Amino acid sequence: MADPTGFLKYPRRDMPKRPIDERVGDWREVYADVDPAERDADVSEQATRCMDCGIPFCHSGSAGCPLGNLIPEWNDLVRRGDWEAAAERLHATNNFPEFTGMLCPAPCEAGCVLSINQASGGPVTIKRVEQAIADNAWERDYARPECAEVITGKSVAVVGSGPAGLAAAQQLTRAGHDVTVYERDDRLGGLMRYGIPEFKMSKKRLEQRLGQMRAEGTRFVTGCEAGVDVTVPRLRERFDAVVLAVGALNGRDDTTTPGRDLDGIHLAMDHLVPANKECEGDGPTPISAEGKHVIIVGGGDTGADCYGTATRQGALSVTQLDQYPRPPTERDEERSPWPTWPYILRTYPVHEEGGQREFAVGIERFVPGTGDDAGHVRHIDLRTVRVHKDPASGRREVFPVGDEVRRIPADLVLLAIGFTGVEPMRVLDDLGITLTPRGTISCGADWQTSAEGVFVCGDAHRGASLIVWAIAEGRSVASAVDTYLTGTSELPAPVHPTALPLATVS
Repeated sequence: MADPTGFLKYPRRDMPKRPIDERVGDWREVYADVDPAERDADVSEQATRCMDCGIPFCHSGSAGCPLGNLIPEWNDLVRRGDWEAAAERLHATNNFPEFTGMLCPAPCEAGCVLSINQASGGPVTIKRVEQAIADNAWERDYARPECAEVITGKSVAVVGSGPAGLAAAQQLTRAGHDVTVYERDDRLGGLMRYGIPEFKMSKKRLEQRLGQMRAEGTRFVTGCEAGVDVTVPRLRERFDAVVLAVGALNGRDDTTTPGRDLDGIHLAMDHLVPANKECEGDGPTPISAEGKHVIIVGGGDTGADCYGTATRQGALSVTQLDQYPRPPTERDEERSPWPTWPYILRTYPVHEEGGQREFAVGIERFVPGTGDDAGHVRHIDLRTVRVHKDPASGRREVFPVGDEVRRIPADLVLLAIGFTGVEPMRVLDDLGITLTPRGTISCGADWQTSAEGVFVCGDAHRGASLIVWAIAEGRSVASAVDTYLTGTSELPAPVHPTALPLATVS
């Protein structure tokens, strides 16, 4: 059994990071390269902090991991040094632990029993243990291709190669179906490829998993937009089922602030995508922060990605703006009681690298330059604001507080204020699928849309969300498609289409 006093013996130690002055000069991952033997010994101690709780909230679908990761089991296997068995238990519920180990914000750690009282030293470093298991699996050849034993003769098209589409494709291929993934971009991976900066997750991790999937039999077609390059009649003729994993990439814009039409103001993805393409060797980005005062509007993950990207591009200054007040540094038990996702200040590695963050502020207007600069943003006027959210409708309203207006320099403004849902696309029109008021694609309890034999999963279904939810929905839709094609399925279905994280329910 687990060591119930492990958390008393060993303090929490997060993954070590490279020195700031070193990492801001390149695009490599921010975390330090550690000798595997040293890493494994340290992570084994961290895994020993897990108490194997009687009710492990860390892998509860409502408060912890929606994948149902068997966290206490693989923690104990790591504690005992059985890395191969740990990899087997981890991969039993998660197709891509190296993705979640790098990118997931870890709701499992928020649900850890050791999160109740900070005197315990904090939650188990679940995310770090997961990443170490994944790294071990690749280093020791535990992540071998799993080819289907029986071929069903059924074929499935997966539209989109983000984490949801890849999870669905891998599960369906392993179930014996003939799976083809269509990706409209020139490379595979969706937002993991072009939305997530290289310093946050090396694309080598993505490539090694794609190599495994190809060896298992999944086919990939890039530069091919469903509904345009491959028509809906062709999809219907060629495939027995279609999975829509097209994401929710319609970026939210600021249409009301005066001066929005000035040059130098862009949606976040207009900055991140070409920056990532530059890292892929496609030539310099047309939207660089080099030598500029950069303003990032929005306090979430995408804003942090822009923050770190601008820093590495050589910005003169980086300022991230958030309309909401500065969150507390510790959980407020009344506002977000354990084990829900806590409302706290989240500091990313990029925030250690320079720049500043401002809270409870809003942009009064974008200010142009003069003369030849008259069409380009050069400053912004800021005011202190208060956000009111109607508890009944959920609608937010932003009110100015006081009359003071501050002017700060701004040569490049990046709007990282979220996404409004699925982009308009021909494939939906030709399938006769309409979007919900939230901009998503609805489905029934079997994950099937209003179009017969067409299924949906990931952000396209639930709206912009976490990578762990995308993988969970991809696995679940695979089970539904397998059942649709064969009448039954042994594939796991970790979440229901109506599932919501407990933290979002009020």
